[in-house]
Amino acid sequence: MSRTLREVLAEGARALAAAGVAGAARDARRLLAGVLGLEAGRFALEPERVLGAGEAARFEAAIAARAVGKPVSRILGRRAFWGRDFCITPDVLDPRPETETLIEAALALGQVGRLLDLGTGSGIIAVTLLAEWPEARALATDISPACLEVAAENAARHGVGARLALQRADWLAGLKGRFEMIVSNPPYIRADEMAGLACEVRDYDPTLALSPGGDGLDAYRAIAAGLGAHLAPGGHVLLEIGPEQGAEVAALLVRAGLERIRILPDLDGRDRVVLGKMPG
Repeated sequence: MSRTLREVLAEGARALAAAGVAGAARDARRLLAGVLGLEAGRFALEPERVLGAGEAARFEAAIAARAVGKPVSRILGRRAFWGRDFCITPDVLDPRPETETLIEAALALGQVGRLLDLGTGSGIIAVTLLAEWPEARALATDISPACLEVAAENAARHGVGARLALQRADWLAGLKGRFEMIVSNPPYIRADEMAGLACEVRDYDPTLALSPGGDGLDAYRAIAAGLGAHLAPGGHVLLEIGPEQGAEVAALLVRAGLERIRILPDLDGRDRVVLGKMPG
């Protein structure tokens, strides 16, 4: 039986609400827009448009996936971040709005010539900063070849591929040269916190991107140990953190010889980024 946009949207919202999904109507609209390749605002302009059988089937499959907890971004394979759409796959962390705190802090420091993004994942930090800084160049690293492929796709999508080099690396091991800015959103969740994560995170984000195990600080220790060799005099490091890790990560930067260290909050007032400057 043929159904209109209005009808399938209402059915989808009811199914998500019955499954206990918060924001059921919003998610149904986002999923239908993604399936149809339309802006959600178009629905009000053509509510009686009849869906084809294939379109309806794809929407029903998307609703079913959301009803069991799969995030909308994972279903659609893309995430909006800093005003741009980024491709994501099961191999990369689904970027969170909190990471925009790091972008805002980096932009406030002013454009740099050479940037290093450690553990780049989808490339969202490096690509965003290159798109905002047309004269900058960047190196983005990750231990996962699959992540580097996604980062390359996103760099090409946003027209910065020629200014982004990609290298497989375990944090700073094997890297050469100095950079005016080093940024990272490393895995930082403690091993004993993993079981308590929301299913949308625990079941769909790669474990490697969420937690290094133990106390969650191993990546910060590795990064701090290499700053002396790779952060240029006068350069800045910006590290995303868990909301209870600010003091410990700041202490690592102090021991690495950095100065002017600050802990910056996200929009919810939680500690989110540690910022430090290399003397000179």
